[in-house]
Amino acid sequence: MLNGLRVLVVEDDPAIATDISDLIERAEGEVVGPVGSLREAKQTVRTDQSIDAAVLDVNLGDGDITPVLESLRARNVGVVVYTGSSGLPSGVGERHPDVVVLQKPVQPGRIVGEIQRARRTVGTA
Repeated sequence: MLNGLRVLVVEDDPAIATDISDLIERAEGEVVGPVGSLREAKQTVRTDQSIDAAVLDVNLGDGDITPVLESLRARNVGVVVYTGSSGLPSGVGERHPDVVVLQKPVQPGRIVGEIQRARRTVGTA
């Protein structure tokens, strides 16, 4: 289903990060990470230019994901936000209205479907 797409996983809850990573691998994607902090996520995005898509938690222990999301979107990387909070930080949704925000928890198949859709959406932009 994900056919070798390289998907960055940014999630600070180790159990959720493992679940998402396993789901991506079962869908034939390649996991980048997972990473659990904003610092690690920024470093990964800076050094790995072959990321195709990302699943991002919004609130991490060392800050919100906005700078990483902005960097990925500037590179036309498909982004799915998977969060326990109420949504994206102020202004981010307005700048990126096509970013899907999923409230934890969701059915596993929905995450894979949204990764595919996010990748198609930026692929046609």
